[in-house]
Amino acid sequence: MVFDPFTIIMLAVLAVLIFFMFRNSRKRQSDARELQTKVVPGAKVMTNFGLFGTILSIDEEENQVELESTPGTVLTVHRQTIARVVDAVEATTPAAVEGEPEFGERVDETPGDETPDVKKSDD
Repeated sequence: MVFDPFTIIMLAVLAVLIFFMFRNSRKRQSDARELQTKVVPGAKVMTNFGLFGTILSIDEEENQVELESTPGTVLTVHRQTIARVVDAVEATTPAAVEGEPEFGERVDETPGDETPDVKKSDD
């Protein structure tokens, strides 16, 4: 049985794709296990739909989590909607670049040209 180069290349590409598929699957499983270990009462979390809150309690049997979004507001969500645990490092904003304004910040700068813009009349 003789294999032409095209068949060998196609089999090699297929093997590489299968390798990366299994690797990504393992990585996702380890990330999910790591997230589940961090999801404990008292942790600050973000849900898939962008809600930030603090976990009050976890019901393992019903897969429900009670979140307190604001003081006195308790929401019940499914456990799988917890997207990530918000660490103190992620909550802080990066230091602003020296000399550049923050997004939305107004900068009062006078133009370098001190002559006023005056329209000349056609007279």
